[in-house]
Amino acid sequence: MSTLMWFQAIGILVVFLVFVGLMMTRKLPTILALPAMAILFALIAGVPWISNDPEVTTIAKTILAAGSMRLSGAIAGLVFGAWFGQILNKVGITKSIIRKAAELAGDKPLMIAILFFVTASIIFSAAGGLGMVILVGTIVIPIMLTAGISQFVASIVVISAVGVGALFNVSNWAVYVDVLGLSVQTIADYTLVAALPLIVVSLAMIVFYIKKDGKGRKAWAMPTATGGEGKKVPAVALISPLVPVILVFAFKIDIVPAVIIGALVTILLTLPKRPIHVLSSAMIEGIQDIAGAMALMIGIGILLNSVMSPQVASLISPLIESVLPSSPLMFILFFTLLSPLAIYRGPLNVWGLGSGIAALFVTAGMTPVAAMLALRVVSNVQAVSDPTNSHNVWVADFTKSDINEILKKTLPWMMVAVLISMIFGSFMVF
Repeated sequence: MSTLMWFQAIGILVVFLVFVGLMMTRKLPTILALPAMAILFALIAGVPWISNDPEVTTIAKTILAAGSMRLSGAIAGLVFGAWFGQILNKVGITKSIIRKAAELAGDKPLMIAILFFVTASIIFSAAGGLGMVILVGTIVIPIMLTAGISQFVASIVVISAVGVGALFNVSNWAVYVDVLGLSVQTIADYTLVAALPLIVVSLAMIVFYIKKDGKGRKAWAMPTATGGEGKKVPAVALISPLVPVILVFAFKIDIVPAVIIGALVTILLTLPKRPIHVLSSAMIEGIQDIAGAMALMIGIGILLNSVMSPQVASLISPLIESVLPSSPLMFILFFTLLSPLAIYRGPLNVWGLGSGIAALFVTAGMTPVAAMLALRVVSNVQAVSDPTNSHNVWVADFTKSDINEILKKTLPWMMVAVLISMIFGSFMVF
């Protein structure tokens, strides 16, 4: 690299660190930080704003216009996933599943916590987003607190379930399809490597803190309008949240058709009075739920096109190559020790800079499968421990818990889960 290129590379690194700091301190939202960073990267690297030559990479056309559409497949998957989640809510399946779990657990705090963790994980595997977390949380958290489970444990039950559900939520997989060019089936083949250690470690964490913290206070003000009895649905309809997951895993069906089939099966099993209204209103409300995530994906696409442009990539790739793990042991240590960089919208956060970094890893020589696996495994830390997650903020506020205490107490456990997954994953990708 020439002296000028080194100065440009240092300039990009400085911009990167400044924006990470702004996002970590919450002085600049990620939705605005990602496209702003993409433009600055391109300007520093010498990418022109416009050009009469259609083959030339430009900020206006390649980075902003094409970048905003880059994750269109992932956005479609997100929209249909949110639609499916709203359908489950409207026909009463979500609340019925929670009610069944509460009946099975009785008045045993440990059993209640474990069953709600499993139940919420299943629900979040069908539908994510803050709206669904609020819906589930406002039902299960009061039940847990009333049973004597501490506020902290009630918080981590819900938050850990979000992490597990996100791994099986097929609408989230489209990000890896668009960014790394992998097939849905390839992503499915590696899902258990990321999920099983997280499930086991989360259960161990919940049991440990229930035994350690003892019981919480039973007197707790139950919020109004938690859903009450909900709608009565046939028992067979309770399998509806698993239909898209089964279709993708067992029958190799793509994400969007799998979700559509799941929605139709749900309608047929529950037979609501106004099925057309349920389907149409669920789509509108589902889009409202994930509007922020859609905007974030547009920003990620813009950043991806910026870092993958020839000018920017030529500056960043040498830096990435110098730290790229080249052996199974380094692969394990690199992503385990650096997994906390997934929190605070850091460079390994798939909903921030992580997608661009993963693409650069591939450009520098890492296989797409290895990059996908590492990013998915590290995302477990982000999903459970990150104080900037909207669901972490809401749960901590709802239970009156300290969000930084959640970070400090869950991070070591999540790093153990990452370590286990990376050990198993290293045998599969090397």
